[in-house]
Amino acid sequence: MTCYAFIFARGGSKGLPRKNILPLAGKPLINWSIGIAKSVPDISRVFVSTDDEEIADVAKAAGAEIIDRPKELASDTSAEWLSWQHAVKWVEHKYGPFEYFVSLPATSPLRAVKDVEATIDRLKETSADICITVSPSERSPFFNMIKCKDESDFVELVINHGNIVRRQDAPEVFDITTVAYATTPYFIKHSMGVMSGNVTSVCVPKERAVDIDTQLDFDFAQFLIDKR
Repeated sequence: MTCYAFIFARGGSKGLPRKNILPLAGKPLINWSIGIAKSVPDISRVFVSTDDEEIADVAKAAGAEIIDRPKELASDTSAEWLSWQHAVKWVEHKYGPFEYFVSLPATSPLRAVKDVEATIDRLKETSADICITVSPSERSPFFNMIKCKDESDFVELVINHGNIVRRQDAPEVFDITTVAYATTPYFIKHSMGVMSGNVTSVCVPKERAVDIDTQLDFDFAQFLIDKR
């Protein structure tokens, strides 16, 4: 089995500038993902796709191989899926075909090795095209999430099943996390996005599924690390 890990880290983060290399508990944020990838026995290579020279230097020092990400794939509006496709083609050109692609976003530093292993195993055990990670949602579109009703001043439930009057009666729902994604190069090259095929999932506890997008997220991750 050939399984490679990929971390996509552009330099132009707006919510938290330079977040991918900000020091979290003494080491750059991206190093947390690189370290986990190198600790998963199934993963034999770790790649960082970036358009940023400083991120590349930090990642290379941590043991990752660098994929030069084209500027047009690193803007605020570019779809990361296109960067996945670019990375697959780059790796196949340099190293030849491989079987499994695992994305480990730098913004989820609190994942555990077992979370990544479970995601890979789930993909291999099922007929799914991709395995994503999720965590239990605190809110439900069946019970306590609303949307504006047409053009009026009124609101309504996102999903309105009139017979649901308690949260316990609503279907269980989950939040997609950025802990890990496991799929194949074939699916990436022949599909339009994560949810465009048969999708399975692995549930990860909320304390390991923090996704850093703002300073508040970063501070919360630091708090959880200190609490450990």
